[in-house]
Amino acid sequence: MQFSEAWLRKLVNPALDTVELAHALTMAGLEVEALTAAAPSFNDVVVAEILSAERHPDADRLRVCQVDVGEAAPATIVCGAPNAAAGLKVPCARPGAKLPGIEIKVAKVRGVESFGMLCSTRELGLEGAADGLMVLPDDAPVGEDLRAWLNLDDTLVTLKLTPNRADCLSLVGIAREVGAITGAEVRVPAVTPVAPRIADAAEVTVAAGGACPLYLGRVVRGIDAQAQTPRWMAERLERGGIRPLLAPIDVTNYVLLELGQPMHAFALSRVSGAIEVRLARAGETLALLSGQTVELSPDMLVIADASGPIALAGIMGGQATGVERFTVDVFLEAAFFAPTAIAGRARRLGLSTDSAHRFERGVDFGATRAAMERATQLLLDICGGQPGPISEVGGSLPRREPIALRLSRLRRVAGVELGAEQVARDLAALGCAVEQADERLVVTPPSFRFDLAIEEDLIEEAVRLFGYDRIPARPPAAPSRMLARDETLLADDVLRQKMVDLDYQEVITYSFVDPAGEQALDPDVRLLALANPIASQLSVMRTTLWGGLIETLRHNLNRQQERVRIFELGRVYASLAEQPLKLGGLAYGDALPEQWGASSRRVDFFDVKGDLERLFGQPLDARRGGHPALHPGQCAALRVDGRRVGWIGALHPRLVQAFDLAAAPVLFELDSEILVRRVLPRHTGLSRFPQVRRDLAFVVDAGVAAGDLLAALREAAPASVRAIEVFDDYRGKGVPHNQKSLAIRVVMQDTERTLTDRDVDDAVQKLVDVASRRCSATLRA
Repeated sequence: MQFSEAWLRKLVNPALDTVELAHALTMAGLEVEALTAAAPSFNDVVVAEILSAERHPDADRLRVCQVDVGEAAPATIVCGAPNAAAGLKVPCARPGAKLPGIEIKVAKVRGVESFGMLCSTRELGLEGAADGLMVLPDDAPVGEDLRAWLNLDDTLVTLKLTPNRADCLSLVGIAREVGAITGAEVRVPAVTPVAPRIADAAEVTVAAGGACPLYLGRVVRGIDAQAQTPRWMAERLERGGIRPLLAPIDVTNYVLLELGQPMHAFALSRVSGAIEVRLARAGETLALLSGQTVELSPDMLVIADASGPIALAGIMGGQATGVERFTVDVFLEAAFFAPTAIAGRARRLGLSTDSAHRFERGVDFGATRAAMERATQLLLDICGGQPGPISEVGGSLPRREPIALRLSRLRRVAGVELGAEQVARDLAALGCAVEQADERLVVTPPSFRFDLAIEEDLIEEAVRLFGYDRIPARPPAAPSRMLARDETLLADDVLRQKMVDLDYQEVITYSFVDPAGEQALDPDVRLLALANPIASQLSVMRTTLWGGLIETLRHNLNRQQERVRIFELGRVYASLAEQPLKLGGLAYGDALPEQWGASSRRVDFFDVKGDLERLFGQPLDARRGGHPALHPGQCAALRVDGRRVGWIGALHPRLVQAFDLAAAPVLFELDSEILVRRVLPRHTGLSRFPQVRRDLAFVVDAGVAAGDLLAALREAAPASVRAIEVFDDYRGKGVPHNQKSLAIRVVMQDTERTLTDRDVDDAVQKLVDVASRRCSATLRA
C-alpha cells in the first residue's frame, strides 16, 4: 500500500516527523517498507510564462525566449526545446539553481546571454515525456516556487501489510490507526447523501446472495467524461500508484484509495436490460478492460446484463461497457463481495488488481453506501450530471459478535499492567464498541475489522497500541536445564560436517519442483500437487533430491565450474503423511582437484561408493538394481543389515541428454534415519599376537556380485577372522570368458594366543567350502 504522506496529514497530523511517524507505524504492526521522496532535490525553480520565442540568429534549432519569471522585467533565456512557444507556462530554473546533476549559471549560448534554463521533466528528475519542455496548466501562478506549487516536498510511504489488515488498504483506515497510536485527532472527510434529481434507476437482481450480500447501483446522466481531473486528485492518485485516466474512472479509483471501497463505472448506454449478479455459466467468456479475453468458470462471480457477463465481479470490468471520452450516462457500482467468492480467481486468470486485492481480504460492508455517496458527489463536482436514486439489494451480511476480554488474562499474557480505561479508550479509537462489566470488557468489532474474532485478537490489539517496545524485558523465571540427548543418534549438523569433510558442499534447493522434471527422473512417480503454486514450474512437491541437485550442477557448469561435489539434507514428499528426511549427493568432473601429484581422471561409481562407506564407517552392501533415473549398468541399491537404505549410480544416458550435460554425474540418495544411527564405541584391548593374512582368488560366474560372495564369507567366518575384503577383480587370460576372478584378502588374529597353521588352514577351508556351496566358486589355480 503506497500513499502520499501529505494526503495522510490532511486526515491526521500527529506531532511527529516523517521518520518518527514511520517508526510508530512499524512498531504498531504496520511495517513501513519504504520512504521515497516524491521528487529529487532541486531549488530555485519557478513557474514561468514564455512571452515570446524568436529564432536564434546563429542557430536554427535554438530560440531566444523572453520569459516572465514573476520579476519586474522579463528574463532572456536561450532554449532548444522544440515545443517552446509564446503563451506556454513552464518550469524555469534561475541562475544559481541546483538541479539533479547540474547547476545553472548565466552563460552565453552562441553569442546570446541566457539567464536561466527552461526545464523538461527529465532535467527535474520527474516522470513524464522528456521530448520537450514540461508544460504547466494555464492556472499555474507565475513566479510561484515550483516545488511548493506541485507539492513536491511530499514523501511516498509504502506499507508492507499483512493479509489480515485489509482495513489499512485505505487512507481513512491508516489515519484511524495513526490516531489510535498517537492520540492525534482524525478528520475523516464528511460524506453528505446526494439527493436524486432524476427518477432513473437500473433494475438490479442478485442471484448469488451468499457471494454478494450487498449491492448498490446508481444512474448518473449527463456527465462530461472529458472534464479535467483536478490536480489535487490526480496528484494523490499518481502518488498512490494509480495512473489518472478519465475523470469518472479517476473518481472511482480515488474512492478506492480514500475509503478502501472498490467501485466501477459502467457506460449505461451499453448495458442491455437489468443488472444481475450471478455465477458464471459454462462456456461464457468476457473481454476485460485490460484487453484480455478470459474463459469463465462456474465458481466465478460476474455482473451480467441481458447480453451476458459485463464485468468480473470484484476483479475487473468488461471492455464492452467501459467508460470512454464520449460517455454521457454512467451506472456506478459499489458492493460487498464475500472474500471466499473472490479469493484465487484473479490469480487463476493471471490478473492482479487493486479491487481483487481488497475484496479477497475483506472490504468494509458498513461503508458501502458512504462510498457510493462520496463517489457521486465527486463525480457531480467534476463532471456534472443528474443523479438518480440508489438501487440497493441486500442479503445476510457478516455478523459482528461481541467478544469478552478478561482484564486479568490480558495482564497475564501481556506481562504488563494495563488499566481498563486505557484499554477501552484504545479499542474505541480503533472503531470498536466497548462496554465495561466488572473485570472484563465486552467488545464489538467494527465492520471493517474482519481479523477480530476471539479474545486473543483483542489482547494483541491492546498490547500493540500500548507499544511492543514499552514492554519491559524480564528474564524467565523457570529454571533452565539441558535436555537428555540420545548418544546413539547423530545430529543433522554432525552429518552435514561429515559430508563437508568428504569434500562435498551443501546446497539447499526448492521443495517445489517442476512436474516434468520429476516425471523425467521417475515416470511412475505419484506427484503431490500444490493447491496454490507460486508458479507453474513449481507446482508439485519433490519426491527426490536429485532434481534440485542436477539443476544446481547445470547452474555451476554454466559458470565454468567443471568440478562439482554437492549434497543436500532435506525432506522429500511421497504423500501428505510420508515425508522422510533424505541425504542426497552428486559428484561431477575430476575425482581430485587439479594437481601435479596425480593424473586427471573423472569421478566414478566406486569413488562415490567409497565416500559413502567412509560416511557409514563400514563397508556397504551394494546390490545391482534398477532405477529409472540411473544407468542400467552403473546402478546399485545400498543395503544395511539387509534393509535397502538408498540408491547410487551414474545418471541415465537419456537424462544426460535431456539435461544437456557433457557427462553423467554420479548420484546417491539415502535415508537419513539409517545414517544417524550409530553404535557407541566400546573399549577393547589390542591383541598382542600377530595377524595372519591369506589371499584367496575365487573364480565365479561373471554375473555373481562381489557383494554376494563377501556376504557369504562374512556370515560363515569363524571368530578369529577380523576382515574380509576384495582387492582385485580380474577378467582376461587364464579365466574363462564368462567368468571372473575375485581376489579376497582374509585377515585373522586371536586375542588369546598365536594362531597355528592348523587354525588358519581350517578357517580358510571353511571359507572355501562356503564360497563353493553358496556362489559356485572355485579356487583359482
